[in-house]
Amino acid sequence: MAPLKQKGDLAELRVAADLLRRGHRIAIPYGEDWDYDLIVCREGRLERVQVKHTRSDGNVVHVRCRSHSLTNGRVRATKHYTAEMVDWIAVWDATTDRCFYVPSRDFDGRSQLQLRLTPCRNGQRQGIRWASDYLDF
Repeated sequence: MAPLKQKGDLAELRVAADLLRRGHRIAIPYGEDWDYDLIVCREGRLERVQVKHTRSDGNVVHVRCRSHSLTNGRVRATKHYTAEMVDWIAVWDATTDRCFYVPSRDFDGRSQLQLRLTPCRNGQRQGIRWASDYLDF
């Protein structure tokens, strides 16, 4: 198994365990060609969740809102996630061992987001996405 595949599989397990611990039911789509990795039943509704693995630097969690299709190690296509494709991006941060849940309204059409774990060194306060705001699902 490729290291990237292993990281993705581990992230899916961590997010699935976190969702189960929160009392939600999950389903796993069959096959590899889905835009989402998990289906969660929350408040009687089915919601599509794309799962990402990341390793923060302790200050910022980088959330990739896209994926690449590879052929022979080369990028064949880039897919940017939209609200029509998925309802949530769940990212498991290996550094903090926490799951963050980003709703589609926050990533729709973006390539990436940054979630701050610590205050900015330059004192910036406006336009910051605090990671703590994305811990709840």
